[in-house]
Amino acid sequence: MPKSNKSLVLPVPPLFIILSGPSGVGKDAILTRLKAEKNSLQFVTTMTTRPRRPAEIDGVDYRFVTKAHFEKLMAKNELLESANVYGNWYGVPKQAVRDALDKGKDVIVKVDVQGAATIKKIAPEAVFIFLMPPSLEELGNRLRLRYTEKPPELAVRLQAAQDEMKQVSRFDYVVMNNSGGINEAASRIKAIITAEKCRVVPRRIILP
Repeated sequence: MPKSNKSLVLPVPPLFIILSGPSGVGKDAILTRLKAEKNSLQFVTTMTTRPRRPAEIDGVDYRFVTKAHFEKLMAKNELLESANVYGNWYGVPKQAVRDALDKGKDVIVKVDVQGAATIKKIAPEAVFIFLMPPSLEELGNRLRLRYTEKPPELAVRLQAAQDEMKQVSRFDYVVMNNSGGINEAASRIKAIITAEKCRVVPRRIILP
């Protein structure tokens, strides 16, 4: 019987990866590490009305926009999720995610825990990863070292982090970001992506 030259392997649809976790856990550092590897991931930058911090770069850390512009996108339902966090708006633009997925690229976005919950209602087939600190005490030390919050604000963030860590069961995966362990955490996220690519029944993302 002649052998068929046709491949039995079907193309794997692109993944939509949500990276979340409490403030200060190291989400930005992990994304920076992944970007440095020149992989095929498409990074969609979150929009915010928060003022830019001195070390931040517009379009890299966040897309810094005016409140009026943000509200215009909300009115048009052009944000995948939006949330008011500590008095500032954050949101993921839908079109940037759609464009990347349409090109067959795996997309990764960074959102807070509240934003992840909103996206899960819209795109339940996304891959949800929770970045966990080794302890609440260590998280507090990291936040203090940023020198971006005053003591009252720091206390609010730590209480919020404690509440957010109780939501970990709503995620697909948890990755521990130990002190000095950025490379290890990034490697685990890549391993998750590899595992998802091997699913018998792949995830299929359809955004409204």
